[in-house]
Amino acid sequence: MQEYSNKDSVDAVIIGTGAGGAPIIARLAEAGLKVVALEAGKFWNPKKDFATDEREQNKIIWNYERLSAGDDPIPFGKNNSGFGVGGSTLAYTAYTPRPHPDDFTINTDFGVGKDWPISYEDLEPYFDELESFLGVSGPTPYPWGPDRNVGYPLPPNPINGAAQLMEIGCEPLNIKTVPAANAILSAPYHQEHVGEREACINRGFCQAGCSTGAKASTDVTFIPQAIHFGAEIRTECFVTRLNTNESGQISSVTYLKNGQEETQFCKTVFICAGAIETPRLLLMNQLANSSGQVGKNFMANVSTQIWGEFEELVHPYKGIPASLISEDLHRPKDADFASGYLLQSIGVMPITYASQLCRATGMWGKELREKMAAYNHVAGINIHGECLPYEHNYVELSDENDELGLPKPRIFFSNGTNEKRLAAHGEKIMEKIWDIAGAKNTFKVSRNAHIIGTCRMGDDATEAVVNAQGKSFDIPNLYISDNSLFPSSLTVNPTLTIMAVALRIADKFLQEYSTSKN
Repeated sequence: MQEYSNKDSVDAVIIGTGAGGAPIIARLAEAGLKVVALEAGKFWNPKKDFATDEREQNKIIWNYERLSAGDDPIPFGKNNSGFGVGGSTLAYTAYTPRPHPDDFTINTDFGVGKDWPISYEDLEPYFDELESFLGVSGPTPYPWGPDRNVGYPLPPNPINGAAQLMEIGCEPLNIKTVPAANAILSAPYHQEHVGEREACINRGFCQAGCSTGAKASTDVTFIPQAIHFGAEIRTECFVTRLNTNESGQISSVTYLKNGQEETQFCKTVFICAGAIETPRLLLMNQLANSSGQVGKNFMANVSTQIWGEFEELVHPYKGIPASLISEDLHRPKDADFASGYLLQSIGVMPITYASQLCRATGMWGKELREKMAAYNHVAGINIHGECLPYEHNYVELSDENDELGLPKPRIFFSNGTNEKRLAAHGEKIMEKIWDIAGAKNTFKVSRNAHIIGTCRMGDDATEAVVNAQGKSFDIPNLYISDNSLFPSSLTVNPTLTIMAVALRIADKFLQEYSTSKN
């Protein structure tokens, strides 16, 4: 791996190596720029470090405390934050449906929320590129959304027990289902500058670190490519300060490593730390906030779950957790709410399931142990729906400090009327599906997943933090690339869109960089 001196002013420092950062690291390095990536966590070795043990794998989850507030406080963990090279892609389930064109125009369509300053068409070539590069496995043709330029590079993975039951329940309701598009290999896959990746073995530990490399987390895709082209990946580096010069541009980045402060000089900074750490860093440094929008508009997708017990053996730990999808409810005709949702089957690991039981029912002790005896007969189904941006949902700095002496972030979140109506609509549909499939002893988990918003992109500097190219309105050499810049939450899982936006930001930056050098 290339190593640069802190005293050198590298072309770019990228903070974060997940879905928003890794594509930029690779793109800029391939273009010949001097690139340093700063990652707060370690560089894990999947084959050696990822055990088939839920508790042991908590090390890949962001473990610095976050304070939750509001009527529906968000639990932080596997759902939304990773720790290590790969970021949250270490723990995501690799669900990669594309957004629909109308996902970007929610305000135009419904008069609520915010439209994006870019369109589906702006991102379409990047979706094509990503599905090929990551090795997405999925059905071709895909029955929802616009026609694809190309099909998925690999056939779908086999569906698991929960997915088979969801199929049974959906068919009489005329709800179309197909195997989900997953960035998980159904066959061995070779990519130049990345190497050979193995096919999925249906281990089921997608949220606890993929030990085979079948799941396309960025540590086994974009990061090897970036290293090949000369990027330096510095681990266990927690960024605390963005230092500016007399002209107001960022001249260096200060970070903690082994308890000591170090500073890297640079020409450009890309913050790709996620929808909580990105605004926290800017708020701590009092930067890029002339709009007053840093930390505002926090969103979390509506993700209500219905769990049930079945006569059949389900083995919910086997296979890809989310292996079946329906997008028939993308824009329900009978909706009393804006936008819509998709349906997903869900498998689950035992500790995670026990925690869901506790949270939803209050069970504990002997009662919980007896309930867990039915674990191998359990299956889940959930929705993934739109969440609107509200003034009452935001990230702020608390007056409590964490282990590093930095202010802990406090996140306020309460579902609005739109989210409650959407959740109720989805709950009725899921109950019908599970009743047809033969579920007994069902229970609901009301929840929100993913962390989105807080530094949104837009065309108006008074209402947004960055422009359509991810560039700060206030600081010309500061960019943001992660889920924080989403103006709306979308009805689909965010990772593929985060990566597509990141590649577009990188390309727009390189065009400007090339022009300025000539």
